[in-house]
Amino acid sequence: MGDSTDETDLRLLVVGLDAGCRSVLEPLFEAGEIPTLRELFETGTSGPLESQIPPWTASAWPSMYTGKNPGKHGVFDFLSFDGYDWDVVNSTHVRERPVWELLSEHGVSSVVVNVPVTHPAREFDGVLIPGMTAPEDPPCHPGGILEDVELACGDYHVYPQSTDAPDQSIEGYERTIEQRGKAFRYLCRRVDPGFGFLQFQQTDTVFHERPGDRAAIEAVYREVDRQVAETIDATDPDTILVVSDHGIGKVPGDEFRVNEFLRERGLLEVQSGGDGMPNWSTAWENDLLEGEDAGKHEESPLERAMNLAAKVGITTQRVANALDTVGLKEPIGRRVPNDMIRAASEQVDFPESKAYVRSKSELGVRINLRGREPNGQVPESDYEAVRSELIEQLEGVRTPGGEPMFEAVEPRETYFDGPHIDKAPDILTVPAGFDNAIVADVGKPQFGEPMESWNHKRTGVVAATGADFDETVVLEDATLFDVAPTICTLFDVPVDTEMDGATLPIIDGGTEAAYPAYEPDPITKTDDAAVEDRLSDLGYL
Repeated sequence: MGDSTDETDLRLLVVGLDAGCRSVLEPLFEAGEIPTLRELFETGTSGPLESQIPPWTASAWPSMYTGKNPGKHGVFDFLSFDGYDWDVVNSTHVRERPVWELLSEHGVSSVVVNVPVTHPAREFDGVLIPGMTAPEDPPCHPGGILEDVELACGDYHVYPQSTDAPDQSIEGYERTIEQRGKAFRYLCRRVDPGFGFLQFQQTDTVFHERPGDRAAIEAVYREVDRQVAETIDATDPDTILVVSDHGIGKVPGDEFRVNEFLRERGLLEVQSGGDGMPNWSTAWENDLLEGEDAGKHEESPLERAMNLAAKVGITTQRVANALDTVGLKEPIGRRVPNDMIRAASEQVDFPESKAYVRSKSELGVRINLRGREPNGQVPESDYEAVRSELIEQLEGVRTPGGEPMFEAVEPRETYFDGPHIDKAPDILTVPAGFDNAIVADVGKPQFGEPMESWNHKRTGVVAATGADFDETVVLEDATLFDVAPTICTLFDVPVDTEMDGATLPIIDGGTEAAYPAYEPDPITKTDDAAVEDRLSDLGYL
């Protein structure tokens, strides 16, 4: 039963399902688990929604909400790099206007809840509670609105609260999803917006944290379906778009350690115990082991195991699952920082290398270019030759089964254009069907079994229903860049000529206009250890 509310004027509701895709939705439709979403897909029109390269949350959602590729908006990954330093991206790294700011300039108010990479919130006509990459209890727009939400709806968390009991994590997912819906409906009652954007992150999170766990996946989608049903009941939107930033699926192939490949070709140097050496006393003070006294520290079974784990190359965030292989079976609390297991491992020496992978979710190789990087090793005169040769070498990589590792290895200009293309990796490596994966590890064989048994695929979904949409149109070639132009056209707002997509054929009309240059806020640091830990837990860092 929906929340009680006065009638609203919500013209368009956009429901964001992170990692939503047909291969996940169809079995849930058939099992009767998500009747509301099924009705939206079956009564309206729907089809695939092709993501970008890379098809990862932190870059794909900004591409969707600006309608522009990362070369224009400037976010290529969860991380932003300044020389050899890095930070988690936030909204100040997005250098193009979000669609709700464009609507605001044309007199349309919006409620935006949980969309990734929207912290810190900028001023516009409406309300925004940010999503992933924001800290817990983030500043929202307008200031103080989150406190009002919590008074009206109960505690609100950007991320599900950790629990030591795995069987309780499902309840944590459900509570988090429920609060998304409650907060959105409360804000719609308060603001009466024309545009609403409600995003659900747990439809992706559950596959990273509980891969293949059917009960958890069903529970997440059932709660999402309930919240969508109550939101439709409460806000009575004229039109509804369901969109996803990418798909999700099993990774049945191989994991390729690109940095080891580069090392063997003399392009990458390593060091042992560089930045990130753990401070053991600090770790104990952080209660990584219950009951340990940091003031009486001596090498414990955990410390010995961590060093051994590092020596044999266990460098993933899933430390707890790996500890049995090094003989440690005692409880270790909720998580162990990656720094611990990097203590005795080899690490990439970025300043001394010619090429390297900085972040696996960039899907790319960076060249340490002289004059661009602080300690560049490749002269600018050699850049194109080095890049071309490396592309050719990577194109020739075959998996242990003899299949091509990549479906494409391309210069960054193939996928990006715009003023911020210089922030992109120099070479993009697209795994074949995304059935293979790349990682940034060194000190292990070039190929191995994927540590992430489920991961992103390039094809998501879009569904459209409502009086303003032609539901007889078959959607075949939609991309995530088409979402923002479609929103603009629905509200009779001219589409920015710099947008890379086009209005979906479900709605007629639409004009274009050149807008004044966007004036984003100065870039600020995220520098939040809790955000970094959360992204590490999910396998992104």
